[in-house]
Amino acid sequence: MQPALLPGPVLLQPTEALPPAGLEAWAGACAEALESGETLLTLFGRLLDEPAGQVLVTAVLLPARGPMRVLRGLGAPGASYPSLTQRFPAAQMFERELWEQTGLQPAGHPWCKPVRYEGARQQQMHQHPFFMLRGPQVHEVGVGPVHASVIEPGHFRFMCLGEEVHHLEIQLGYQHRGVEALLLRHPPLALASRVECIVGDSTIAYTGAYCQAVEALAGVVVASTAQRVRGIALELERIAMHLAALTGLATDIAHLQGGATLGRLRTAIINATMRLCGSRFGRGWLRPGGVRFGINDAQRADLQQTLAAFSTDVVQIGGLLQSARSVRARLQGVGVVAPQVARDLGLVGLSARACGLAQDLRARLPGSLYGAHPIPLQTQPDGDCWARMLLRLREIDDSVAWIQGLLAGSQALNGEASLLPPGGLAPDSLCVSVQEGFRGPVIQVLETDAHGALRHYKLQDPSLCNWFGLAWAVRHNDISDFPICNKSFDLSYCGNDL
Repeated sequence: MQPALLPGPVLLQPTEALPPAGLEAWAGACAEALESGETLLTLFGRLLDEPAGQVLVTAVLLPARGPMRVLRGLGAPGASYPSLTQRFPAAQMFERELWEQTGLQPAGHPWCKPVRYEGARQQQMHQHPFFMLRGPQVHEVGVGPVHASVIEPGHFRFMCLGEEVHHLEIQLGYQHRGVEALLLRHPPLALASRVECIVGDSTIAYTGAYCQAVEALAGVVVASTAQRVRGIALELERIAMHLAALTGLATDIAHLQGGATLGRLRTAIINATMRLCGSRFGRGWLRPGGVRFGINDAQRADLQQTLAAFSTDVVQIGGLLQSARSVRARLQGVGVVAPQVARDLGLVGLSARACGLAQDLRARLPGSLYGAHPIPLQTQPDGDCWARMLLRLREIDDSVAWIQGLLAGSQALNGEASLLPPGGLAPDSLCVSVQEGFRGPVIQVLETDAHGALRHYKLQDPSLCNWFGLAWAVRHNDISDFPICNKSFDLSYCGNDL
């Protein structure tokens, strides 16, 4: 049976069309797909009630062309399968998470240790087997998990020779929240207010992916007017959060004019979002079936005026940043990730595009919205902090132009919503929904049982794939370069600790 074609970047299939293979055959099929150039979007497993004691493994792959596809395997807890990581390092974090959560053993995995220390393992974090760099002049610098700034906990262990970092190991998971299990305790159509709080700076991306999934499972096609409003919401979020990262980056290199101006401009964007929906982060804006708030003529004119003034200022401050010798000296050639390394590590989103990889699901899986209103795919070749700064500035410009194009058109931006059927979601179905947030693809996989209730909810933030890229970027840089490398990637702690 062919997967359903839907208006958004969504894949919907009945589970009977996805018979699981044995673990070894499943791993072989995954390896064959990756060898042919397909991208591994996510890989996860869950314990089954029937047959009892078995683990069902799901891999979601994206071919070079065409829709996403799913490969599934079945095995007993503690069983082993040939690890994909030795040949395809991008699978390393997925396989570690799979081992931690289900007990499946990736035979030959070179780095198999916990990702989050879930459940009973939470009390064993002090036993984490850190990599050891040996040598009489090697010293270690430990940062966190408690930080001077008001951020979530994470431990960064630098192995240095003098000031030069030779290896950085990042240990997260200090506040594992069990979000996926929490979502299964509530009706699937009543989860929007919870989903939008999972990662606060990606409210629209998370809620949008959730809405796409339940709409597909309910057989509802959202009106084009509501899809356009959702797109504006997502691009406003992208602009605001790119500005937040740029503000931190400018502040860390003591470019005070940049830090102050970029922070002011971010406030202008999130205040515009608040005038549209009542929340600076977009909470309460998106709901299954459509949006709660449209954009009327007065709001359209207000947003046009805001973006016109914003564009003038952001171009000016962007030019100052790019022309300042101090900024160039501090960012160029620092935190470099080469294109092949980025590809091998499986970097996604902006972190990948800054290394020259053309990865943007708005272009690759545009759906009806970005298909009708395409947005440029931007890349930078150098993979350093400078490239990540430039890319944010250019994506801000593109998002502003994209929104202005919609606002200037004659098409309606109403808040009409399609009613979801009272019968609930399609039974015995698997739905994969993706949304290209400002960090990269937010992935949500929902599976229903015979009654249309949720039996599994898988979440994945792009940060899960990119933290290892940050660790790599710091190598052979001074330890004082870490703050700007960190800000240039701008990854999420809570997104990793779902």
